[in-house]
Amino acid sequence: MSDEDKTQVWFLWRAGESISSIARSRSKPPGSIYTVLKHHGGIAPALRRPRPSHLSVNERELISRGLSAGESLRAIACKVHRPVSTVSREVHRNGGRESYRAVAAQQRALEQLRRPKLSALQADPVLCAVVIDLLGQEWSPEQIVGRLRLLHPEDPAMRISHESIYRAIYTTRWNVIPQHMCRKLRTRRPIRKNKKNTVKGQWRSQIINARPIEDRPAVAEGRSALGHQEGDLIIGAKASQVATLVDRKSRFLTMVKLQSRHTAAVIPALTEAYARMDTRLHGTLTWDRGMELAGHAELAQAAHIDVFFAAPRSPWQRGTNENTNKLMDWSPNVGLLIERYAVAGLWARYSSGLR
Repeated sequence: MSDEDKTQVWFLWRAGESISSIARSRSKPPGSIYTVLKHHGGIAPALRRPRPSHLSVNERELISRGLSAGESLRAIACKVHRPVSTVSREVHRNGGRESYRAVAAQQRALEQLRRPKLSALQADPVLCAVVIDLLGQEWSPEQIVGRLRLLHPEDPAMRISHESIYRAIYTTRWNVIPQHMCRKLRTRRPIRKNKKNTVKGQWRSQIINARPIEDRPAVAEGRSALGHQEGDLIIGAKASQVATLVDRKSRFLTMVKLQSRHTAAVIPALTEAYARMDTRLHGTLTWDRGMELAGHAELAQAAHIDVFFAAPRSPWQRGTNENTNKLMDWSPNVGLLIERYAVAGLWARYSSGLR
């Protein structure tokens, strides 16, 4: 990306836009946007503003054209209204008459505008070691700052701001704090995000004609009848995935082996599972906002059920299914059951039976 594109990326990032929305607005892959942001840890770099006395891009372009035309340095200096010594130093520090290029010279000048001062953690290995140790114990940067003030009240060398710690964690190119330490933070994020950053109101991951959970029959909420199931997708190792369906009243579990997590593979597999399922379980299905069920209308028509969707980031609205999935993760017997039946491509039932 050009410098103008990168500047626009940072402008949108500071405004709270997500990586996906920035990628769409700039017609770039999300991975390219993330690479630009990750280089600075998601912290927008300060704008480098040259002094008025420094040579501008246009002046360097005039110098380059003058050199290409074979003009003397004095003649070029008259054109750009600069002392001859200024033009001479500019040419010699950027490769001489034969190699001078205006773009390369401008880029080199911008690189030299960077602040050369090291951060507090880079300059003090002892302080850095203490901070890394406390981060490893899952102390927050604010807690670390307070701890250092308590233990070393009279030692200014052991003082640091929490912002300096955050910058050292996120800016991995400094090689000050190990990259995996970002997982010790409360948010566990690899880069910093603007507090305005949100995906609310964006069209990403929105399912067309999704019926909200509020429209689900009251009988499903009360667990008084069979046939009201909750579903989810479990992602396993080696690109494997299994769909789980749990009846809210009987806790009857159905597991469906999936070839992929795309809706084109999920919908036919669920349709087949419902065809082989007891008809008393054909009522409603409540799913999360995963795009694997984007073709819910096709499933509802084929299986003769009503499909509803929980609110975004509200797993408690499907508590029966979430709890069942966690039990399967921790139970060795159920884990073997999943491996045995899922690998065979079958759907499994794990329950005491319908009552």
